[in-house]
Amino acid sequence: MTATDTHRAIDAVWRMESPKLIAALTRVVRDIDLAEDLAHDALVAALQQWPDAGIPRNPGAWLMAAAKHRAIDHFRRSRMLDRKHGEIGYDVQAAQETAPDFDAALDDPVGDDLLRLIFTACHPVLATEARVALTLRLLGGLTTEEIARAFLAAEPTIAQRIVRAKKTISKAHVPFEVPRGAELTARLASVLEVIYLIFNEGYSATAGDDWVRPTLCEEALRLGRIVAELVPGEPEVHGLAALMEIQASRLRARVGPGGEPVLLADQNRAQWDQLLIRRGLAALARAEQLGGHDGPYVLQAAIAACHGRARTAAATDWARIAALYGRLALVNPSPVIELNRAVAVAMAEGPAQALAIVDRLVDVPALQRYHLLPTVRGDLLFKLGRTDEASREFERAAALTQNAREKRLLLDRARACVPQ
Repeated sequence: MTATDTHRAIDAVWRMESPKLIAALTRVVRDIDLAEDLAHDALVAALQQWPDAGIPRNPGAWLMAAAKHRAIDHFRRSRMLDRKHGEIGYDVQAAQETAPDFDAALDDPVGDDLLRLIFTACHPVLATEARVALTLRLLGGLTTEEIARAFLAAEPTIAQRIVRAKKTISKAHVPFEVPRGAELTARLASVLEVIYLIFNEGYSATAGDDWVRPTLCEEALRLGRIVAELVPGEPEVHGLAALMEIQASRLRARVGPGGEPVLLADQNRAQWDQLLIRRGLAALARAEQLGGHDGPYVLQAAIAACHGRARTAAATDWARIAALYGRLALVNPSPVIELNRAVAVAMAEGPAQALAIVDRLVDVPALQRYHLLPTVRGDLLFKLGRTDEASREFERAAALTQNAREKRLLLDRARACVPQ
């Protein structure tokens, strides 16, 4: 194996092992910032030793051992060896007596430490942007540079967000634990929200030159699968997993040869990933078996399933999709959901009925800068033959979007409305 191959392998190992490593270290040292530093020290050691010695049989255990040695060195340098070494020794001994040891915990992909870390990184005490950045850093294994690139933000901005998030957690004395009862439900909603925000940014980038960012979708899928294993009795967890699996199945078909957007009706469904669709349908069935039929994520997954099951655009059950959006609007009232319902109504009943719904949304404050409102309205007006009005709506939508690919698509649609 060449040095380049070894470094690629180390990178792959780090992405898989770092969340469990940081989680286990946090339990011991009770400090996320220090735990992450120790984990990165172990990574540096791996980069120095593995190219010559080879990748060990159990790389996670190797990294943990290296990190523990560096923890002891850290406390010695801080002249706190006696007290801190005793604490580490006690925690390790207690862990060995009452729970799996560190090596065993690293071999367990659904360990309690990882669940604690997820709930800590997604704690509501943090702003949403901070939760997203910290989650991608600690649980996705992404570097600050990668996170900044994914969200088109300056690297120092992302770095500051992460630093502030850790300080906020420390200052607020957020416990490194899994909440229970009503608090678990509230905190779980935050976890799912963060994961879905990451996925949506990958599925439909808000800005920049790329229509999709598959890396973010992959990270969100991985996190969603982990949470589904960690909290198997919660239907909404499986609902979100189902939604993301089915949506991700379309990623290849959503982009044309030149990177241009391809809308749902025009996609080559032979390019849809059937394995992801099957995984999504299985997760949806699991959620429904758990009694989660009316959960927001389960309902959205059921809508996605209607598309996933349809072999052609014409075969889509739009009436069921419109009904599901109606149920979703009752559970989670939102003008965006009502706008999506209008799209389904247009396909099931006709553009005139849908336009009546959309026109009621025109003055809603929350949608004033939402580019999809004029996009949908323009599409309905075009179908009704009101091409001049449609063109103006598409131009307005193009002015609102920050995504370069989407802007070009909308301007092309505006021009297509006007006879040349």
